[in-house]
Amino acid sequence: MVTFSDGSGNGKHKTVTTVADPKAPHHPDQWWVADFTYVWTLAGFVYVSFVTEVISRRILGWRVASYKTTALVLSALDQALFTRRRHNSRFSATGLVHRSDAGSQYTSITFGEALIEAGISPSIGTVGDALDSALQESTIGLYKTELIEHGRATSSSGPGEVERETASWVRAVPRGLAGGRSCEMDRHGKALETVGEVGPCTRWFTGELEAGDPLRQLL
Repeated sequence: MVTFSDGSGNGKHKTVTTVADPKAPHHPDQWWVADFTYVWTLAGFVYVSFVTEVISRRILGWRVASYKTTALVLSALDQALFTRRRHNSRFSATGLVHRSDAGSQYTSITFGEALIEAGISPSIGTVGDALDSALQESTIGLYKTELIEHGRATSSSGPGEVERETASWVRAVPRGLAGGRSCEMDRHGKALETVGEVGPCTRWFTGELEAGDPLRQLL
């Protein structure tokens, strides 16, 4: 489990991955992590922003744009909120923590006001700390490896094509929670579980998950 710093002691915190942190999130929608990356296309660079739920590791929001502005990351946040409200009309983001790096897009007044309006608490990493949002870095790493570097988007014509391929990639990599387990698919289509024995996650990917299983409510 990664221990996050609050950004107040730059250079004085330690990242511990082998000891459980009692303050770490244990339920869905306690922490969201966000970041964006760049993709080269025949029309120039485009930028892809992601918002990921920490427990389920599901990508709740994402956006593609030609410019790395506040609007890029704000629209990904809006989509994440819409995703949750679409499945649960009573969903509230109050008390949720939004984790990001110290990029100007995330520290802007406009983005900060959007978080406050939604009841979300911002958490900004220390400058130059690559481990501060390791989960999101891992998500982006998978995206770049599976879709951009070795997938169909290696020579995209422009933002529109990157957007279509990203949408397909996000839909093809469902992530969800069941019994405290985080589900993923490996490249061979085999269901994996981060913690515990194979169970509800495997049933989801093999189509055997019952309608009332909590996993369906999070995917």
